[in-house]
Amino acid sequence: MSSTVARRTAAWTSAALACALFAGCMHMSESECRSADWYQLGYRDGDTYGLRPQVDQYAYLCQAYNAPTSEPTYMAGWVDGHREFERRMMGSECCGSGH
Repeated sequence: MSSTVARRTAAWTSAALACALFAGCMHMSESECRSADWYQLGYRDGDTYGLRPQVDQYAYLCQAYNAPTSEPTYMAGWVDGHREFERRMMGSECCGSGH
């Protein structure tokens, strides 16, 4: 791979990561807001992406549709998901004992 291609790939990867991390690309439709499984959404954010909790961004997006969010349910999923992420990435437990 040429150095130009490598730099472009790195720049694209950095832009995609920044987009995901800062929710600049985050979008939820009305139906997604109304049918969201808040536990699974939190789990995904914590486990798959290793992100900080994003529930405030989801609440902001869903308020346009007057759709409720469930911060306690999201956070329960996030804690469980992030525990898995930490275990996988660091080889140790985080966030207290499991269920």
